[in-house]
Amino acid sequence: MNCIRPLTAALLVGALAPTAGADTLLKLDARAAVPAPTTGHLKLGTAVSPKGGTLAANSQYLLKDGKPWLPVMGEYHFTRAPASQWDAQLRLMKAAGLDIVATYVFWNHHEEQPGAFNWRGNHDLRRFVQLAQAAGLKVVVRLGPWCHGEARYGGIPDWVVDAMPTRGNDPEYLALVERLYGQIGQQIQGLLWKDGGPVVGVQLENEYNLRGPGEGEAHISELKRLALKAGMDVPFYTVTGWDGAVYPSGEVTPVFGGYPDEPWSRQVKELPPKETHAFRFNTRVSGDLGAQTKAHGVGTAESDKDKVPFFGAEYGPGLPAMYRRRTLVSPDDIASMLPVQIGSGVNLLGYYMFHGGRNPVGVGGTGLEESTHSGGYNDTPRINYDFQAPLGPDGQQREVLTRLRPYHYFLRDHGAQLATMTVRQPERSPANPADLQTPRWSVRSHGDSGFLFFNNHVRQYAMPRQVGVRFEIALPGGAVTLPSKPVDLPNGAYFVWPINLDLDGVTLRHATAQPVARLDAGAQGLVHVFAATAGVDAEFALPDGLKLLAPDAGQLHRIGTRDGRAVSVLLLPPAQLAQLQILDIAGQRRLVFSEQQAWVAGGKLQLRGLATQPVRAAVFPALPKPAAAGLQVRQDGLLQRLELAATLAEPALQVRQTRQARSAPPIRIGGHANAAVQPIPEAFAAAASWSLTLPDKLPAQAEDVVLALDFVGDIGRVFSGTTMLDDWYYNGQRWEMGLRQFALKPGAALKLTVLPLRADAPIYIDAAHRPAFAAGQSQVAELRSARLLPLRRVSIAP
Repeated sequence: MNCIRPLTAALLVGALAPTAGADTLLKLDARAAVPAPTTGHLKLGTAVSPKGGTLAANSQYLLKDGKPWLPVMGEYHFTRAPASQWDAQLRLMKAAGLDIVATYVFWNHHEEQPGAFNWRGNHDLRRFVQLAQAAGLKVVVRLGPWCHGEARYGGIPDWVVDAMPTRGNDPEYLALVERLYGQIGQQIQGLLWKDGGPVVGVQLENEYNLRGPGEGEAHISELKRLALKAGMDVPFYTVTGWDGAVYPSGEVTPVFGGYPDEPWSRQVKELPPKETHAFRFNTRVSGDLGAQTKAHGVGTAESDKDKVPFFGAEYGPGLPAMYRRRTLVSPDDIASMLPVQIGSGVNLLGYYMFHGGRNPVGVGGTGLEESTHSGGYNDTPRINYDFQAPLGPDGQQREVLTRLRPYHYFLRDHGAQLATMTVRQPERSPANPADLQTPRWSVRSHGDSGFLFFNNHVRQYAMPRQVGVRFEIALPGGAVTLPSKPVDLPNGAYFVWPINLDLDGVTLRHATAQPVARLDAGAQGLVHVFAATAGVDAEFALPDGLKLLAPDAGQLHRIGTRDGRAVSVLLLPPAQLAQLQILDIAGQRRLVFSEQQAWVAGGKLQLRGLATQPVRAAVFPALPKPAAAGLQVRQDGLLQRLELAATLAEPALQVRQTRQARSAPPIRIGGHANAAVQPIPEAFAAAASWSLTLPDKLPAQAEDVVLALDFVGDIGRVFSGTTMLDDWYYNGQRWEMGLRQFALKPGAALKLTVLPLRADAPIYIDAAHRPAFAAGQSQVAELRSARLLPLRRVSIAP
């Protein structure tokens, strides 16, 4: 079946004449020349690989093999995850469009006792880096020695904190840092970029704004010297640039971040609108990112902004749980940040955290989490570090991941062009993040080409409907006005639209659809994938006229030819965009549409989802000879459909309440924040408890079995005997844990305890999830449901 058809007037939907009524013309002047990038300020390490591959950075962007490069980076902490999961999870990150994995090396995870380093099992940094390389990812190692990362003492071991000053050039401290860096250097020896390995960068310290003798620039300079002495000669050296960071200009590159809420805040109500959802034109530094020390002056990043590129490392695709503030963000709260950050000039999109995890337990059961008990500013769960990340602690795919992937694919295929583009500010832009009336948008352009970025979503604040909008962008070759007729942009809308985009020789003057990817589909030509913008007709201004397309993942729309090959557009509706995963299978890049997680390992397509449901995927271009036991294959127009029947029923879990809740003690106020602090251990005597008895045999064919708990209370904990396996601060999110990693015996009985949440708790929980206490009800500790969810993974040979 020929699924390519030329665009014709028959595809037009409705008249193209402007509608009657107001026409809000938003103007922007992008005629000024783009300043040429400068070089020589940044002192990079060895940036040539044995095969001649090169990495570089100028004042504006990264370069890979001499070409502009705009990568995506995501954080995944190897010591917070079972080593058995690393390979699949790293490949899932690659499949999600990531180029780089970043990871902290928590000192107290590796040297809890002086001189006794642990680099084995779940602590094996070398194996983690090797697996990242096998998955096609580059690596940034965040060295510390102070990491924060919601870790006890920021990751510095107790025995160091007890005995000497830290985070400065104290000789005793530096001697231990030198030993730590030497150990890390040995772990990644031979795996650096200059050796043909994946390690392209290291981060020194974290959130460093201390000033004083042996601090500030002097300390960061000394850490870099020690890293080099340990053999860590890498192209890029970074530091975090927010909260008044201090560092030696030119020796390191600052990285930035932003979160849609502040779980470290002491407020127990909604916060004002965050600047994370507002375009930045004059600074790269976001607001409070939770540094544990106070700045006493303007940071180096402000004076550096014209000398170094705009890199991100901690744009939060989720948020950590903190005892006093338990924000639960929506997928739109996160995804709407992307057009804002990219449209503000970010040239490396870095996430913290992209993958959740769990803290290891220290010697003697010591908690390695940040807490007020150990002098921290925040209280966090003893074990759980879910972070509402796109990939949960056991690799669970969260809805937010389906919103982020299209942007990653966009950057992979269009980032080289975008990286060279300058940010342009509209004639009118919001006066501050609290201005919710003025439209929020920007353009990045170079010459006559560019991208328009728009955001009308702000967490917890309704934005006005922008009525009758058109955009007018003045370019060197003349103005571009889009759309052809005014459109209404509702509360919650956000998107990226192209201007004068080259589609393999066909100039797209503009489109009211978001570019996603370019695909060489072999005999079916060159395909440009776009995403429809909800509520807006997909308008494509092409050389032969203005066309409107109907979204349909099964239909190619031919727009021209190149070297005798068809050039087509594939326009995806939102439901199919959410299922899109772009993978290299059998030597060809392919679109895979599936609700299941998809990645490639051993040359085969891997699909993972609930074993109680069918596994389904649609592939384009079709796989040559897909094969797996029980696989059904059929061609459905453009798409090859693959299906495997469900294989398992949900295992039975016996649930029995064993203890009623007692009256929980009042929540204490204190700590550095003078706010609610987590209960002392004795307070858990008030917790209700349930016995959760597993079946005599968990299904052997299941890759994992997830315990899914829906409870209401203050803190939940799960024990095997007296060993705590996981814990959770209630926030309205379902709590899940994979059980295979714990090697439980058949028929094992776990214990769930739930500390009651008091009605008078001075704790922030989003209004949609805060319990509605009945009159006279002083507390709640309730288990709504407990289920076992079997997961299966299937491998399909191509």
